[in-house]
Amino acid sequence: MHYSSILPDVIRIADEASERVLHIYESDFKVRYKDDNSPITAADEASHEVIVKGLRALSRDIPILSEEGKDIPWAERQGWRRFWLVDPIDGTRDFTQRTGEFTVNIALIEDGEPVMGVVTAPALKEAFWGVVGEGAYKRDRSGHVHRIRVAEPKAAKRVVASKNHMNEPTLAFIEALGEHELVQAGSSLKFCRIAEGHADIYPRLGPTSEWDTAAAQAVLVAAGGRVETLDGAPLRYGKENVLNPNFVAAGSWYF
Repeated sequence: MHYSSILPDVIRIADEASERVLHIYESDFKVRYKDDNSPITAADEASHEVIVKGLRALSRDIPILSEEGKDIPWAERQGWRRFWLVDPIDGTRDFTQRTGEFTVNIALIEDGEPVMGVVTAPALKEAFWGVVGEGAYKRDRSGHVHRIRVAEPKAAKRVVASKNHMNEPTLAFIEALGEHELVQAGSSLKFCRIAEGHADIYPRLGPTSEWDTAAAQAVLVAAGGRVETLDGAPLRYGKENVLNPNFVAAGSWYF
């Protein structure tokens, strides 16, 4: 499959979802809570609808797994060699707190790996995308598009983390790195900050789901980075249990 040929359409779909999300973000939206006590808003649902409709029109033969979609039994999913993995809004808490650090995420998974990803940050007016093996790009607030690449870190490693998910194991990991600087970022932007060379490492020693990480992982890997579990195994997708193990995302210098 030629991923680059459909990438512009995926970016367009993400942009359309971002417009819907931003319209709701700038309104007096209501927050509801799912059974697991995680927040959800009309923006999550609107983004999901736009993305699913767009992807189905683009590729009817590729199934879609979305955080806000209906549960799809493992008996059906285990036969998927290739599928779209969608997080309509990653960082809903950042959305509800109006920090701007939330993203719209679309990934294409093939044989357990993200091979293409698009991440937009509607409130920041930024977008990132990448095809593994072909490079990664950023579109900034002015609309300028440029290629991005992970940085070679200096002595003080720039550690990207979220104040919403800082726990004792994460603090211990960071301290073990030695001299460091903390770079705050929300949602899947943590991967993207490494991909564009503005941070060096992101340890995630806490729960995430496959849709939280897939699109931004594709961007980071396309930019020369890596994402591995604490045992050195690749972060895999399309599992029966969609929860990710603990992992580290960084430039290749760390691994």
